[in-house]
Amino acid sequence: MQKLLGTVFFLPTLFVVGLGFAVAIRRLLGVRIGLVRTVLAAALALVVCGPLLAAMVPGPEAIDTGSGILLIVLAACCASLVAMIVLVIAEVLVPDGSLPGPIELWRGWRSRLVRARRYSQIVRIAARHGLGRFLRGHRHRGLESAVSRRDLARSVRRALDEGGVTFVKLGQQLSTRRDLLPPEFVAELTQLQDNAAPIAWPLVEEVLVSEFGRPVGEVFAEFDHAPLAAASVAQVHSARLPDGRPVVVKVQRPGIERTVERDLDILLRLARTLEFRTDWGRSLRVADLAGGFAEALREELDFTVERDNLQAMAAALADGPDREIRVPAPHAGLASERVLVMERLHGTPLGAAEETLAALGAGRRRQVANALLETVFDQVLVRGMFHVDLHPGNVLVAADGSLGMLDLGSVGRLDGTTRLAVGRLLAALGRADSMAASDALLELVDRPDEIDERTLERALGVLIVRYASPGASAGAAAFAELFRLVTTHRLGIPPQVAAIFRTFATLEGTLTVVDPDFDLVAGAREVGRAQFAEAVEPIRLRQALEDELVTLLPMLRRLPRRVDRIADAVEHGRFTVNVRLFADARDRRVVTGLVHQALLAFVGAAAGVLAVMLLGTEGGPRVTETFGLFGVLGYALLIVAVVLVLRVLVVVFRRDPA
Repeated sequence: MQKLLGTVFFLPTLFVVGLGFAVAIRRLLGVRIGLVRTVLAAALALVVCGPLLAAMVPGPEAIDTGSGILLIVLAACCASLVAMIVLVIAEVLVPDGSLPGPIELWRGWRSRLVRARRYSQIVRIAARHGLGRFLRGHRHRGLESAVSRRDLARSVRRALDEGGVTFVKLGQQLSTRRDLLPPEFVAELTQLQDNAAPIAWPLVEEVLVSEFGRPVGEVFAEFDHAPLAAASVAQVHSARLPDGRPVVVKVQRPGIERTVERDLDILLRLARTLEFRTDWGRSLRVADLAGGFAEALREELDFTVERDNLQAMAAALADGPDREIRVPAPHAGLASERVLVMERLHGTPLGAAEETLAALGAGRRRQVANALLETVFDQVLVRGMFHVDLHPGNVLVAADGSLGMLDLGSVGRLDGTTRLAVGRLLAALGRADSMAASDALLELVDRPDEIDERTLERALGVLIVRYASPGASAGAAAFAELFRLVTTHRLGIPPQVAAIFRTFATLEGTLTVVDPDFDLVAGAREVGRAQFAEAVEPIRLRQALEDELVTLLPMLRRLPRRVDRIADAVEHGRFTVNVRLFADARDRRVVTGLVHQALLAFVGAAAGVLAVMLLGTEGGPRVTETFGLFGVLGYALLIVAVVLVLRVLVVVFRRDPA
């Protein structure tokens, strides 16, 4: 009974003492520490406190009550100091928050298990296609030849194709980034096809009933169970509304969103790892690329985004001149995140419209190609919203030559500044003005800290003479050379600007299908001249002048008062200039690093001096029969001093990465 009562009173006492240690350690360190680390530190302090107190007390009969209290306080302080030292070391080795807590581990074990299985599957796919060696972060020789790059590109394509919908979509997007990938990779990745086996009608019906909340027969008068086309994200069926209008119904595959989110989570984690561990990952900024790709793919999975894009594109086409180009009108009341009902446009995809195009004749085909090019220029330079993937499968051609644009799940959007810079770049290329082209290009891209503008200007001049001079016919080769020029000068291309290049690179192949003799560069030059002539019309110039005056008027009204205040301050000697030091984050990082190194050196030196003093001091409390307390603390401080000094020396002698 007495033992049981002792246990009952001991546990609350132990909890109160541990809580006191935890609060004291947090307050003394002055930073927030995780609950688990605080509890472990308090337990360590409790464990250490007993032996320290036993070593300090020579015997119960040798001290009075006051001395015992002082020894208990001293032992508690020493134990807290040991716990804080352990916490600081743990923070250096494993920062707080870098590992999930027990609650997070318990809640997320299932998702981690699923992710681990998918990780294992991806690694097996990569290894099966000979790509495992490129995940170790080393630079591999032997890829300088075109043959070796072609073999590697073929392996990458096969691995992406086997990886599933997310990786197929990734490969398709990368196939348009000629600024990032060599031509061998672009040629291979363009062969990726977003095809899939059709899903059974019961599954399609289940999605339709779930989204509309009523049977399919109440929504449609007719519904063809056989799909018109099946892709990895959705499949399309033909149907007829109760009022007799023919429509197409785009139905998302069941469970595809969960699969894509799982793969995107893995892809983002993999991109961050590659950017951290590999040089090529940092140079390509794969984390930003993966983030942009994830955002675009999530938009593609939400059919309400495509509905809004269709409505906006239809309004833009209606506002401009009639070029006989349409987009299918969505039925707003029959659109959700997983189902989209659209007007059915009659025509044949360009990729399979040889007979239709041949019946149009050469002159009409040239008109159709010019109309499509003018529409894209109008979307990019005027509207700020454009179709980013106008490949032949996304363009329908009717018997009269009118066109229909399909698949607007993901569109490009440009702000006014970017549109003006694109217009200046195209105008400068048309005038063969390398200086103006260089200035416009630098407004479009992310400039590095150092750039040789004169060399860039000369390279642009050579490119203009080669590809943009009258009589030259280059097409996609001009865009490839421009991408190579951007990569050579280490210019970063924002995603929206890369979408423009992707659009024109894809459009070149589509225009060639419409008119095999069509010259994209010459056509763009003519369209640019026409738009420039339209822009300098008196009514347009007057409107532009009025817009500029409206913008400048508030500044002009405030200018006299500001000048008067500046003159008054100068006259009375109150004129001062405020400069914010270290406003740039890079400057703050440099100064912070220097301060940290100086602080580490000072603390290391102080710890070394204290260690020598403690090791040279005789007597003191005994921890064991062999070691005294001063000796133990001295050796501990000596270890701390050596570690801190070594950290400083490593930073001093380490070469900065290139």
